[in-house]
Amino acid sequence: MKKIQSLTPRETVAALDKFIVGQKDAKRSVAIALRNRWRRRQVSSPLREEIAPKNIIMIGPTGVGKTEIARRLAILAESPFLKVEASKFTEVGYVGRDVESMIRDLVEIAIGMVKSEEKQRLRGIAEAQAEDKILDLLLPPGPGKSSPLSSSGPEGNGSFTLVNQKGAGVPAAREHESSTREKLRQMLRDGKFNEREVELTLDEPKSMPMVEIMTTSGLEDMQSNLQDAFSKMFPRKKKERKLKIPDAMEALKQQEMERLIDMDKVMKEALKRTEESGIIFLDEIDKIASRHGTHGPDVSREGVQRDLLPIVEGTTVNTKHGMVKTDHILFIASGAFYVSKPSDLVPELQGRFPIRVELDSLGMEEFVRILTEPENALTKQYIALMETEGIELVFEDDAIEEMARIAVHVNENTEEIGARRLHTVMERVLDNLSFDASETDDQRFVISAAYVRSQLQNIAEDQDLSRFIL
Repeated sequence: MKKIQSLTPRETVAALDKFIVGQKDAKRSVAIALRNRWRRRQVSSPLREEIAPKNIIMIGPTGVGKTEIARRLAILAESPFLKVEASKFTEVGYVGRDVESMIRDLVEIAIGMVKSEEKQRLRGIAEAQAEDKILDLLLPPGPGKSSPLSSSGPEGNGSFTLVNQKGAGVPAAREHESSTREKLRQMLRDGKFNEREVELTLDEPKSMPMVEIMTTSGLEDMQSNLQDAFSKMFPRKKKERKLKIPDAMEALKQQEMERLIDMDKVMKEALKRTEESGIIFLDEIDKIASRHGTHGPDVSREGVQRDLLPIVEGTTVNTKHGMVKTDHILFIASGAFYVSKPSDLVPELQGRFPIRVELDSLGMEEFVRILTEPENALTKQYIALMETEGIELVFEDDAIEEMARIAVHVNENTEEIGARRLHTVMERVLDNLSFDASETDDQRFVISAAYVRSQLQNIAEDQDLSRFIL
């Protein structure tokens, strides 16, 4: 099986096509950027360290797929991904978050990813150990005897053998106990104890005093550091709980997975993954573009841009888990640029985003495709939702075209919000059905063009109502 990280640009575009309609140029650009990461890893040092990612600016109106392209790309690449709005940052010296905080957030996301992967890898071992602990509760070992230990592999389905200290075979009593234990093990796996309750001792979540600090930029992670320090000072408490066997197995399995994880290894891998394959999506970058010189609020906007420069260019950020180099993190910025334009950004920052892609506005044809083609299309989502009520929801072709036409009409006459308009249109069309679905006896409900018009026509034609409802 081909590794995800080595997808060709054509394969990446095909994967994005399953969820995003149109925007061919943007898909090509991000697909090439993803492939270049794989190519860089094949280059030998020291040249490999000199190859920097080609950051991208996506320009286009809201609701055309900018964020979704970046998000799906991160899923394809199995990379740590952070979406952050540039407007939330403020210039150093002002109250707010500093730009380095996005690197710290990306590290936390990477740690969560690696930890989750480690849990999956250790699941089999944890299940075997949890099973042995449940068996100890069902058949406590005799005085002075330790419980049999699993010699199984990760799946926990191997044999269990006991030997005495001299290496000879076990006495008959112990042999009988082992045989009984294996019978109980099989009964446990067959679910014959599912209704039985056991009492066990579990670790409570880490308890620590609540510490809240109102800080200026650059110090916002002090609260996290203090909480970590307090968590080490206050040990975990134990709590007696009475649970049914399946719930007890799951609780013990989670506890064993936490115990088995080597956090030093997780941290090391997470830092490496952040540096080598992290992706940061900077949304609303047009909101920090300076348009009228350097007076008023533009002072702070330009300050944020200059704070972003070293991060995007490549610097070392100090996090509580270690130092992180940003040289090879891929930055994808996006903005509608209604009022400002990319050239309003400071020249140094413009140079850090050499690839610029314009995304197309969406028309009726694209709306029809968005409603039907993607794997997560809105019509498919509502059909699945109504199936839970025992209703077969059917959308006629002309109904879908009518919803797309009305969405385009409202976009043109009010605010242009792209495909997001389809969400409000669909909710309005299915409002009555969604409310009455749990009480109706109908097994089939057909959405026709006439029904769509009856639900939306008056609102779509009245611009004042459209502004507030659609």
